Amino acid sequence: MALHCNGGGGGGVLASASYPSQPYSRSSLLKPSTTTTTTTTTTTNNKDSDNHTKNNTNDDANNNKVSNFTYSRASPSIRWPNLKFTNTQLPIRSPIVESLDFSISNSNFNNTQLLISPPNVESVDFSVSGSNSSDTQLPISSRIVESVDFSVSGTYYSNAQLPIPSQNVESVKFSVSGSNSSNAQLPISSPIAESVNFSASGNDTHIENLSLDDAVDGGNGKDDERLLGRVSRKKVKLMNKLALKRAKDWRLRVKFLTDKILGLRHDEFVADVLDEDFVQMTPTDFCFVVKWVGQESWQRALEVYEWLNLRRWYSPNARMLATIVSILGKANQEGLAVEIFTRAEPAVGDTVQVYNSMMGVYARTGKFKKVQELLDLMRERGCTPDLVSFNTLINARFKVEPMVDNLGVELLDEVRRSKLRPDTITYNTLISACSRDSNLDEATKIFNDMEVHKCQPDLWTYNAMISVYARCGYSDKAEQLFKELESKGFFPDAVTYNSLLYAFAREGNLEKVKSVWEEMVKAGFGKDEMTYNTIIHMYGKQGKNDLALQLYRDMKTLGRHPDVVTYTVLIDSLGKANKITEAAQVMSEMLDSGIKPTVRTYSALIHAYAKSGMLFEAEEAFDCMIRSGIKPDHIAYSVMLDIFLKFNETKKSIGLYKKMVADGFTPDRALYEIMIRALTKENKMEEVEKIVIHLKELCGLNTQAISFVLAKGECYDHAAKMLKLAIRDGYELDHENLLSILSSYSLSGRYSEAYELLEFLKEHAPGSKQLIMEALIVILCKDRRLDSAMEEYGNFRQSGFHSRSYTVYDSLLRICKDFDFLSDASQIFSDMRLCGVELTHSLYESMAEIYCKLGFPETACFLIEEAETKGIIFENVSIYVDIIEAYGKAKLWQRAEGLVGGLRKKHTVLDRKIWNGLLHAYAESGLYERARVIFNTMMRDGPSPTVDSINGLLQALINDKRLNELYLVIDELQDMGFKMSKTSILLMLEAFAKSGDIFEVKKMYSGMKAAGYYPTINLYRLMIKLLCKGKRVQDVEAMIWEMDQVGFKPDLSIWNSMLKLYMRIEDFRKAANVYQRIQEEGLKPDEDSYNTLVKMYCRDCRPEEGLLLMHEMKRQGFDPKLDTYKSLITAFGKQKLLEQADELFEELRGKDYKLDRGFYHIMMKIYRNSGRLDKTERILRMMKDAGVEPSPATMHLLMLSYGGSGQPEEAEKVLCNLKETGGGISSLTYGSVIDAYLKNGDYNVGIQKLVEMQSEGLEIDHRIWTCFVRAASLSSSMSEAVILLDALRNVGFDLPIRLLTERSQSLISEIDLCFQKLEPLKDNAAFNFVNAIEDLLWAFELRATALWVFQLAIKTNIYHNNMLRVAEKDWGADFRRLSGSAALVGLTLWLDHMQDASLQGRPESPKSVVLITGMSEYNTVSLNKTIKAFLWEMGSPFLPCKTRSGVLVAKGHSLRMWLKDSPFCFDLELKDVANLPEQNSMQLIEGCLVRRGLVPAFKEINKRLGERVSPKKFARFALMADDKREKCIGDDIQGRREKLEKMKKSGGFRMKKDSRRKYVGNSYRSKPKQLR
Repeated sequence: MALHCNGGGGGGVLASASYPSQPYSRSSLLKPSTTTTTTTTTTTNNKDSDNHTKNNTNDDANNNKVSNFTYSRASPSIRWPNLKFTNTQLPIRSPIVESLDFSISNSNFNNTQLLISPPNVESVDFSVSGSNSSDTQLPISSRIVESVDFSVSGTYYSNAQLPIPSQNVESVKFSVSGSNSSNAQLPISSPIAESVNFSASGNDTHIENLSLDDAVDGGNGKDDERLLGRVSRKKVKLMNKLALKRAKDWRLRVKFLTDKILGLRHDEFVADVLDEDFVQMTPTDFCFVVKWVGQESWQRALEVYEWLNLRRWYSPNARMLATIVSILGKANQEGLAVEIFTRAEPAVGDTVQVYNSMMGVYARTGKFKKVQELLDLMRERGCTPDLVSFNTLINARFKVEPMVDNLGVELLDEVRRSKLRPDTITYNTLISACSRDSNLDEATKIFNDMEVHKCQPDLWTYNAMISVYARCGYSDKAEQLFKELESKGFFPDAVTYNSLLYAFAREGNLEKVKSVWEEMVKAGFGKDEMTYNTIIHMYGKQGKNDLALQLYRDMKTLGRHPDVVTYTVLIDSLGKANKITEAAQVMSEMLDSGIKPTVRTYSALIHAYAKSGMLFEAEEAFDCMIRSGIKPDHIAYSVMLDIFLKFNETKKSIGLYKKMVADGFTPDRALYEIMIRALTKENKMEEVEKIVIHLKELCGLNTQAISFVLAKGECYDHAAKMLKLAIRDGYELDHENLLSILSSYSLSGRYSEAYELLEFLKEHAPGSKQLIMEALIVILCKDRRLDSAMEEYGNFRQSGFHSRSYTVYDSLLRICKDFDFLSDASQIFSDMRLCGVELTHSLYESMAEIYCKLGFPETACFLIEEAETKGIIFENVSIYVDIIEAYGKAKLWQRAEGLVGGLRKKHTVLDRKIWNGLLHAYAESGLYERARVIFNTMMRDGPSPTVDSINGLLQALINDKRLNELYLVIDELQDMGFKMSKTSILLMLEAFAKSGDIFEVKKMYSGMKAAGYYPTINLYRLMIKLLCKGKRVQDVEAMIWEMDQVGFKPDLSIWNSMLKLYMRIEDFRKAANVYQRIQEEGLKPDEDSYNTLVKMYCRDCRPEEGLLLMHEMKRQGFDPKLDTYKSLITAFGKQKLLEQADELFEELRGKDYKLDRGFYHIMMKIYRNSGRLDKTERILRMMKDAGVEPSPATMHLLMLSYGGSGQPEEAEKVLCNLKETGGGISSLTYGSVIDAYLKNGDYNVGIQKLVEMQSEGLEIDHRIWTCFVRAASLSSSMSEAVILLDALRNVGFDLPIRLLTERSQSLISEIDLCFQKLEPLKDNAAFNFVNAIEDLLWAFELRATALWVFQLAIKTNIYHNNMLRVAEKDWGADFRRLSGSAALVGLTLWLDHMQDASLQGRPESPKSVVLITGMSEYNTVSLNKTIKAFLWEMGSPFLPCKTRSGVLVAKGHSLRMWLKDSPFCFDLELKDVANLPEQNSMQLIEGCLVRRGLVPAFKEINKRLGERVSPKKFARFALMADDKREKCIGDDIQGRREKLEKMKKSGGFRMKKDSRRKYVGNSYRSKPKQLR
């Protein structure tokens, strides 16, 4: 019986030793040499070998640096101590198996059993390649098979079994190449098996058993003697070769000699045993001796091999050479294997088996090029590679290269071109490579190719496919394939279950993991280390470290021994969870259990320390790893280098980096960037230069890539130089690299350098124009230069380029969004979609937000739906809220309802923000009832309403204009337990402010202050604006003071509101003070400020100052509004400054402004009032030339111009022209002509035109009534007035004549009815008519009638009901727009009311009483002059206001005294005369309507003393006789002259101090002064 075990590069968790790879000569073995040793980690799972290895705990060290090996009688175990290997056993129970050849190459078998039991098996050939097996059983039960050939290559197997029960097996060949096997069993029970050949190459085998159950039990010394005969101290009896070969006790001989060798002490030598010739051995026996000894100690096996080579009688053979090479490869002694292979004789070495063994050595360490060279060498020497050769080559390739597209199919074609048919092992190797690289597409192609070429898949194939699905995240497909196994004739093994378990564990599907685990146990497979490792890793990824630790403890309790993978995964998970103490504890337990950490274990612990910032501990762990003999890998170096750099340990990092480079490792780019950044900060540019050299020489980077790394490392200047050098060297500009460099510039704010670099690229890289323009757009966006970026983008589009760069569009969209250029963003987004640029999650969300702001919620909703169809999930609900609210603002609340309904189908519980968004959508449309339903739903089902919900409910009421229900809803909410927040109160306050309800605003504001709440600046702004519109001066000024108390400063908009307030009430002094405050606060007046101030100057009759301010406004870059121009022109017209008005008008025409009719009408009025009819006609021609058609109002103005200038005939010509041209003839045009004749005193012609108008069928309306009544009021005699009023009666309107002549009570109701009919008409019809009636009644002394008509006008809202006020500390009157006589009626009534208040003592008067008259004229009557004449005649205390024109002011005390004591006030009752006077009681003098009897005195006083005479003096002079008045006026003038002369002699003039100015400063500035 012969046992041949060839192991090439395979083994369990083995120590590694490396040697020089140069070939050795035979003579070198005789030279002495020295060795250096280092220690590494080993793991063994074979309990049977524990007793043997306890005394050799140092035999398993990893020799990293060993000199050339030379043979010596000293045992290799002495020269290489501390090495320890895993015992691989394959129990073969058959005592007479003729031949068993079991070859493993580059595989990993755990607990593998090869049981060959049939007595008749002649040949068993089993080959495994590139697969992983766990607990696999391979039964061979045929009784007629004589040869078993089992080959495994590149496959992972766990618990695999190959039982061969055949009784006729004579030869068993078991070959494993590049595979991973766990607990594999090959029971060989054949009684006649003579040869068992087990070859393992490049494998990682755990607890492998190869057992031969012979009829004779070995291992007992006495039994050995009984079977072998007494052992002679000399030479044994020689047998001939044939007899020796046919002897059935070969196994016992081999075992006897193996035990003798392995039983040697460290100081004993193999030669001492072999020289004794205890038993006679064949060359095949010696092969088995080397194989069996090599399983325990490669040094002893090498001694046996060297001893044999020194014997003259020994002839080297290929089997022996393959065996020793495999053993050395399995022990990671690549250098020795290469030396032995190199010095082998060609006749022996040039065999496929030897080459395959040597290829397995290289394949195990992933040296694909070496394997390729050996394959080429085989072909050169005429040795044809077999399928195992190709399988080993494939396995080696995928250890160093990833599986790329179509590579697997190409390799299969290459095998076929070599006239070999790929077998299952070949396919399994390729699919396993796809599994390692998670390449599902390629695995599918290979599997399909396997079916096409009719290569039957085995269980390992399906296991590999399940593993591919698992690694690629297709757990459903993995599960489906798992369920199909039974239908394909296979039963799942432990590998299958573990692969499926991994699929669900990868997804974190705990329920499925538990289900597969339970099913695995029920199927009879125990939970092995791989199972535990998978689940522990899953818990670690999920952050369930407590469960991972518990599972680890359960694993130990159940007798499972955690391996290095278990400990590494656990330490890594705990470290990532920042549980450093627990990770260190696990590391201690690992060392206590005798399992030595690997480099990955140390790397995980170092990384954990680094993450927690524990530099000292990380450094200690790194040093401990080196002391234990473990060579740091790339990860360990990188982690340590990274932590040194993070802690600014630049010196240590440089030293470590040098060691890293010396060991053949280089950091990745990110780490290089950090190093460069750290060195740049410390200005160590020499080290940076060295790194640049390494980047070029070691990393193979070109100058362009180096510039990218330098830019990322913030070494910008050097990066720019390298990039320029790369462009000069002819490298094409790379988009990503350039953008990265420019991005680095932008992050540091160095935009000038970026622009300079781009200019250089424009000049030297003309072929990259599109790329450079894209980069320029991006950098402009980063520099926040929106206009330049948009301009460059426009040039980019005009150049015909269509960018597909996401970065360009993303940069443009971001800056457009930041600057609210939403329309531009929409256009850019359209260009982006047109160019086919793929959209991302953030871009979808950003564009949806933009479209919501633009008011296109449908487009936003479409984008979100499109993204969801692509699998993009929006976890943030804010985007849905934006769409819902946008629907609400667009009044598309039905769409908002639909969107919320769709979300409710997807989610069981909606976020509160969604409900609030829908509630606000209803609120926008004022749907309070629907909003209340949502609110109640939230109360019932949750989530509970918030302040935002309550505000939405209140907003619904506000938008539905149901403000009166707000307090009811507030009461209900408070009863439900809700407290009103400040925002809710502010919302209500804002609603009342917008509605103009000053009373509610003040009430709520007072309540807020009492509760300790104060409005926001925006609400202050709104309330002040409201109060300013209501002219609540005191409230506004008080609120300004309160703003200062709570820390708010009024902004420009608030000051502008105050400017408008003071302009409306014509308090120009305070308006000027506000303007001063604006400048003192450092605010710059805006366009609104300037326009308001200019209008203020115009109203104050100071248009010249207004014009200067408008010029200043233009210098500040503001364009005046047309209303401002209109105010200035009007003011200049009132001041008779025609030249300035004409200049402004021409300026407007020169600027190509589109002027409306109003401007032309103003100019026509100005020229009409100045008597410039030629200019009026010129304006009419300009109007026509500008394309503005004259309206009836225009012609009316023209006719009024003619009438006012005393040319009614010209006005009539205009009317005739209108008739001829078919222009609109109405009462307005006819009224203009009639009014012109009546003002000119041509009453007969006027009456004639009235009759003519009636004859033409035109309606005699209110305009004609007003013309005749006004003319009658100004007529000098009663007879003239009667003639005019009779004319009206003749055309059907007798109310005015009846008012004048009758005393009937029925007239009251008729007047009331008339007023009600006129009130709705336009053009102030009722107002003008009442003014005319008041003038008529006052003129002919029907003043009681005039009073009740006045009161009736107030009652019907024709006159403002707040025209005159006598309230508590609020006495005032405003008679603007009233006619002169109507104002006198109102004035008398007001004086009467104030007299009553003065006599009764209530209401109390203010300190000053203001009477507003205005400065305008009504039908050539100046209201201001008329009222002043009336009051001056009575000697009233009213005086003209010094700061405001058109205002009379009296001190409250003086006024009360005058009303109580003055004889003029004894009888203020208005009465009708008994008989109508023949003459008009009033006379119009220079725009002043005065009592006819006062006219002579009025003229004389004004002529001699001027208009500034005091009321008392005027009244005194007016009552005197003419001669006495003349003398008194002369004495007064003489007295004033003497006083002036006296003042000149006494030392000059002394200006009287303006006490009122002092009052202004105290009253207005007192509170703002505190603000300052």
